[in-house]
Amino acid sequence: MKQGLFDLSGKVAIVTGGNGGIGLGMALGLAASGAAIAVVGRNEAKSAAAVADLAKDGHKAIAIAADVTNEAAVTAMIERVRRELGRVDILVNNAGINIRKPPEALDIAEWDSVIATNLTSAFLCSRAAHPAMKAVGGGKIINIGSMMSIFGASFAPAYAASKGGIVQFTRSCAVAWAADNIQVNAILPGWIDTDLTRRAREQITGLHDKVLARTPAARWGTSADFAGIAAFLASGASDFVTGTAIPIDGGFSVMG
Repeated sequence: MKQGLFDLSGKVAIVTGGNGGIGLGMALGLAASGAAIAVVGRNEAKSAAAVADLAKDGHKAIAIAADVTNEAAVTAMIERVRRELGRVDILVNNAGINIRKPPEALDIAEWDSVIATNLTSAFLCSRAAHPAMKAVGGGKIINIGSMMSIFGASFAPAYAASKGGIVQFTRSCAVAWAADNIQVNAILPGWIDTDLTRRAREQITGLHDKVLARTPAARWGTSADFAGIAAFLASGASDFVTGTAIPIDGGFSVMG
């Protein structure tokens, strides 16, 4: 393998929901490969802490408070990244929420909130980043799906719909923007130890043991497990990879 294949020096990456969990793990992986990072999130204190973590290791990073479900806010966010960091090469659409209720108990406001945060935000951010990526000769978009992109779950109808939609949206953008040298891929995290899944373990009896029993790797994933896939999908190493949905799940999705 030639040297520098994963080098992101001079590149600029936007990571939505990049101030914790999987998003921060990906931001750290991208920064370690040389990218400057724009951490986008609504929690300004968490974003500032994430930027401080990146900066102490010598990485260039800024924090941007933005509601990625709002079209004007997304446009302003992209403009600020271009103004302060000079360009946009990489976009990680990681912002997401879940409301755990069966379909009959979910009200329309809850449905709309999950779809907007998980799916519409990816559309808005990708659409806004597209001209900025074209301007620098290409780019990489990484969308965050889920095991719920593959499986159904009685407790996550809106979340599953949004994450299934992420995979199809990824494929559409991959086809639409291939001529612009923009590769668009999705990753499908399995059961990862994050704030979101810690709440799930509190709400769903026996979840921890069931996950361990079905995962060949025999552990929950960690945010650090996403640094490598982020560097791969953001770098020249993946220039002929587009429209894929890659499980990062310790084998959960292939366990018989």
